[in-house]
Amino acid sequence: MLNVLIISVLMLLAILLILVEIFFFPGVTLAGISGFLFAIGGIWYAYTIDTLWGNICVIVSVIAFFVIFWRLLRSKSLNKLALHAEVDSTLPSSKDLGIKVGDKGIALSRLTPIGKARINEVIVEAKSWGEFIDENTPIVVLKVEGYNVTVKPVEINV
Repeated sequence: MLNVLIISVLMLLAILLILVEIFFFPGVTLAGISGFLFAIGGIWYAYTIDTLWGNICVIVSVIAFFVIFWRLLRSKSLNKLALHAEVDSTLPSSKDLGIKVGDKGIALSRLTPIGKARINEVIVEAKSWGEFIDENTPIVVLKVEGYNVTVKPVEINV
């Protein structure tokens, strides 16, 4: 009887920790690792008693996990924790900002290959054409596609 209690506690802790990992701490955290270790320990302990106990432990644990998981998804209690904000803003494309091929500007940061540039008094994210461009270097626009502005340094004739 004590063996059943030990296995039940281990598997219950494993299920709870794995659910905490899924719903509250996504990624790989201590809760998920601990839950996995508790599950391995409970299943191992059940199989040391008897193969039948081990099989029963695995089947009951899997069913219990999915039932609890399904009930949590269907419950309204998780809605209190969910983010309900709506994003209704849009990002104007570089063409909408009036940037076109041939416009000149200046690199505000080093373009390695992407950085900030000021073109037509508008600060945009620019991508260099093949080479790195140092800060405060005059640039010219080669291509404008949506939000992407491709530039190269202005050639200075001496």
